[in-house]
Amino acid sequence: MENKIVSYIFGLHPIEEALVSGKEFEKILIQQGNRSEKINEIIRQARANEYPVQFVPLEKLNRITRKNHQGIIGFISPISYQAVEQLIPMIYEAGRMPFLLILDRLTDVRNFGAIARSAYAAGVDAILIPSRGSALINADAMKTAAGALNHLSVCRSDNLKKSIDYLKDSGLRIAAVSEKTDQAIWDTDLSGPIALILGSEEDGISPAYLQKTDIHLKIPMPGPMESLNVSVAAGIACFEVVRQRLKAQ
Repeated sequence: MENKIVSYIFGLHPIEEALVSGKEFEKILIQQGNRSEKINEIIRQARANEYPVQFVPLEKLNRITRKNHQGIIGFISPISYQAVEQLIPMIYEAGRMPFLLILDRLTDVRNFGAIARSAYAAGVDAILIPSRGSALINADAMKTAAGALNHLSVCRSDNLKKSIDYLKDSGLRIAAVSEKTDQAIWDTDLSGPIALILGSEEDGISPAYLQKTDIHLKIPMPGPMESLNVSVAAGIACFEVVRQRLKAQ
């Protein structure tokens, strides 16, 4: 069945033309074993622009479209990504303290949109995501974000551990938010330069990223539920930062 939600193009020439014209891609899917000279050139251009490239079985491509895709489908991004290394100096130069959200392998597009909406309302400077394993920013994400993704910076990283190290070197504290700790978010100073990291609902925050955090915080829940939806948790955490910053003024 054709996918009517995500904007995509297919075929060698259309994707090649889109890359040349500067279109941004969420990802490019290529049939496994398809490594012609033209495909190799598309891969080279995509990787030069840090667009994720995935090799998938023919059946996956056929589930997206039954038209003559020539073994390649590209998902067009509705937003423009920014490099976090360019963004952080701009924030400091503007006289502001950076405030970022890092989303580790969040795959639900509506959760992503809801988080973007809360983040934009809370004055978050950017959302940082890994290039692989994250939600596809599609029409559903844009709709749920209620316009926020047209204004909020989104940064995509091929190496999230390296990006976290860059943020730490730039003076940001990295705060993990999950239920797997005893330290309450209200009892921790979050008023300075900060990046909050939240994980997927299935697996939480990756241990490799947890090791790089400066603090690990939880949202106290006196009720019987053991965890919150990640978009709700992100909203609460963002506005705790807002509350502390307003109080510190």
